[in-house]
Amino acid sequence: MKKSSYLVCIQLIVFLLLSGCGNFDNNDDNTGESKNGEHAQELRINIKSEPPTLHPGLATDSTSGVVLRHAFEGLTRVGEDGKPHEAMAEKIDISEDKKTYTFTIRDANWSNGDKVTAHDFEYAWKWVLDPKNQSDYASIIYNYIAGAKEAYNTKDISIDKMNNVGIKATDDKTLVVNLTNPADFFLELTAFYTYLPVNSKTAKENPDWANKVDDNYVMNGPFVITDKSASITLEKNKDYWDSDTVKLEKITMDMIDDENTEYQSFKKGELDWAGAPTSALPTDVIPQLEKEGTLQTKVIAGTYWFKFNITKEPFNNANIRKALTYAINRKAIIENITQGGQKPAMAVVPTTMIKDNEKGYFKDNDIDTAKELLTKGLKELGLTDASQLPAIALSYNTSEAHQKIAQAIQDMWRKNLGIDVTLSNAEWAVFLDNVDQGNFQIARGSWLADFNDPVNFLEIFTEPKGNNDTGWSNSGYNKLLTQASVETDSAKRLALLKDAEEILMDEMPIAPLYFYTENWIQNEKLKGVVISPLGDVQYKWAYFE
Repeated sequence: MKKSSYLVCIQLIVFLLLSGCGNFDNNDDNTGESKNGEHAQELRINIKSEPPTLHPGLATDSTSGVVLRHAFEGLTRVGEDGKPHEAMAEKIDISEDKKTYTFTIRDANWSNGDKVTAHDFEYAWKWVLDPKNQSDYASIIYNYIAGAKEAYNTKDISIDKMNNVGIKATDDKTLVVNLTNPADFFLELTAFYTYLPVNSKTAKENPDWANKVDDNYVMNGPFVITDKSASITLEKNKDYWDSDTVKLEKITMDMIDDENTEYQSFKKGELDWAGAPTSALPTDVIPQLEKEGTLQTKVIAGTYWFKFNITKEPFNNANIRKALTYAINRKAIIENITQGGQKPAMAVVPTTMIKDNEKGYFKDNDIDTAKELLTKGLKELGLTDASQLPAIALSYNTSEAHQKIAQAIQDMWRKNLGIDVTLSNAEWAVFLDNVDQGNFQIARGSWLADFNDPVNFLEIFTEPKGNNDTGWSNSGYNKLLTQASVETDSAKRLALLKDAEEILMDEMPIAPLYFYTENWIQNEKLKGVVISPLGDVQYKWAYFE
């Protein structure tokens, strides 16, 4: 792990002068510096695209998440040490059996002056559990809270009828939560954006409150959104309970989709940050930045993969899926395309959580086995040759890196297996909608951990809905995860989870490619940006020297 601070601007200037590529434009108009040499506390970053939603209960992506984490405050917030700490909850009591959590809500206001209450949390969480609201992340609540899954699966349920759900505001200041089973990571969950509160009074009066940033869009976080147009502007929330900690006065989130354009904007001083976790660096500049010492890298708990839609032929056949997966040369993709220190993934759960997964469940670039599996799969489908397979499309969201990876895999499958695939790209929101609707055959996917436990990766595939777009399910797999949920011996629990992962990798509804690192460059004066072990970024503690 490398998280040291580099003299980004100075060293890049030297490099650019030597290479003839230009120089930083460091005039007062775009550096943010005032005439007396002090840097204005205004941060400008890039989030690539418009967030698909700004409703905490509907968000499923990191772009929406980075905005929501700064506009809202949950019961807990992951701190500078990577651990959850009290946030809207000023006190947390946990029962001896670790199944009942009592949160005492601190005195704080919404941006419209209303008091933040325990009822706001109860309403927000139960809103997610109402199936009519189609929250893809409902499972992150109903997998852990008593009675929540039963409510979610009840026809014509409504918030006021969820009396048996273990979420209860006993008064304005007290929220009592009952879990189905002990979950040592629960306080990490309460920092996640699906667990954020909403102003229940506003939401009841105006169900469309989150569709437009206006007076109805009520926030309680360290920043408030003041503009959402070509970019998103957040300004310091003077009424935030911990406002003395917040040094930045303004954050501007640009929506530059092209990595090269973002990189050039950074070089001109128009951005204070380029690259992960809100965007990506152009892959061809990474080696030079690393050589110059300006590249910053952090290993995170995330996996890049391709997902198969097993409801569509030929991906209803496990051997076809496995043949395509085995025929990928991950090492070559990392060395020639991503170039960011990633690790080949022959498993789903990152090595940050299960160290043994560095070896994985199959060999990288195993062409001979892939050909055998293809022959077997074709026979099972009643085919004799790969040319008889239905037309196959590989979909990805618009990105230079995603495009290069897709092109490389397209070439590998053609050369190694004689399978031709077409490539299809779409902008982020359109791509997400197509995948959610099942309008894909093979699609790029990834998972960045929501909390630091292997079950966060494995529970995605317990049922074919929510975040599991593959259509795959397996009763034996589900049984193992159920057993793990009640196992109190950590070694036995981990063994159950590994057994479940083995089933997943044998049936292969997804093809893992690599485990993530995050790579970026930043303004040398910018300090205090916090990137968690899960890859989330927070600017609550950020400031310019």
